[in-house]
Amino acid sequence: MKRDFLTIKDITSDEMQYLLDLALKFKAKKGEITSDLSGKAVALVFQKPSNRTRVSFEIAVWQLGGKCIYLAPQEIDLGKRESVSDVAHTLSRYLDCIVARTYTHADVVELAKHSSAVIINGLSDLFHPCQGVADILTIQEKIGKGNKALVTYIGDGNNVCHSLLLGCARVGFDVNIATPKKYEPVAEVVAFAKKISQQTGSKIAIMHDPKKAVQGANVIYSDVWVSMGQEKEAKKRKLDFKGFQINKDLVKGADKDYLFMHCLPAHRGLEVTADIIDGSHSVVFDQAENRLHAQKAILSFLLR
Repeated sequence: MKRDFLTIKDITSDEMQYLLDLALKFKAKKGEITSDLSGKAVALVFQKPSNRTRVSFEIAVWQLGGKCIYLAPQEIDLGKRESVSDVAHTLSRYLDCIVARTYTHADVVELAKHSSAVIINGLSDLFHPCQGVADILTIQEKIGKGNKALVTYIGDGNNVCHSLLLGCARVGFDVNIATPKKYEPVAEVVAFAKKISQQTGSKIAIMHDPKKAVQGANVIYSDVWVSMGQEKEAKKRKLDFKGFQINKDLVKGADKDYLFMHCLPAHRGLEVTADIIDGSHSVVFDQAENRLHAQKAILSFLLR
């Protein structure tokens, strides 16, 4: 029976750690070509432009011995030129896996409903699970597996925030999330994370004070204030997020060895200052590299 990966809710805490351990094994092979996906075909069906997601998945499939096809937004025009269900049924006849990058999470769910091929969520408006696995991989790699950490996310309670929250809960990291009012993470996602935390010991706090949120933080995480599709809200969001910039004053309350993380692309001078993202505490490019290793683990887990 096929398994899809639409959100970190779809895997158990044990499976999450298995993926993290497997990702490190792939990373240690330093690009060695394997036969994990020998004879397997994967398509990237994207509604949005992509840098890290596209390149890391294409290289991951190649290094695992499979074949990857990129289908740009204008080639499929998912849900417009052709219905989501028809695309799912048709591509399932050719492929073993579809990585979907969509505007709405409903489209990913619809693909999974009608596809006999495995569906991986490469990003939707609600979740970014592959990013979440790479994020937790990066933290464990830097602080050591089994060690506790306080992860503080400051900014918009968006798809990246949701997946980071679920990922932290899965491995027992404590989480502080600080957002402006009305930008909090979705209540249902928070509730699910808290349910997980009852088994893993994670402590979760949602607040509106970034200075309070960073106190003692081992990790400070930021994301853009205006995501793709929200461009019309840019002016309002910049006003609403005033005081939520990651800068040298804000990070004073963090642990002296804190890590700075950002899923990229970043806007220096908005959500984070250049001296922070380009400074000695930043691990953003290690984090970006780990997308490759995390996705190799996810693909191998689902398709092997």
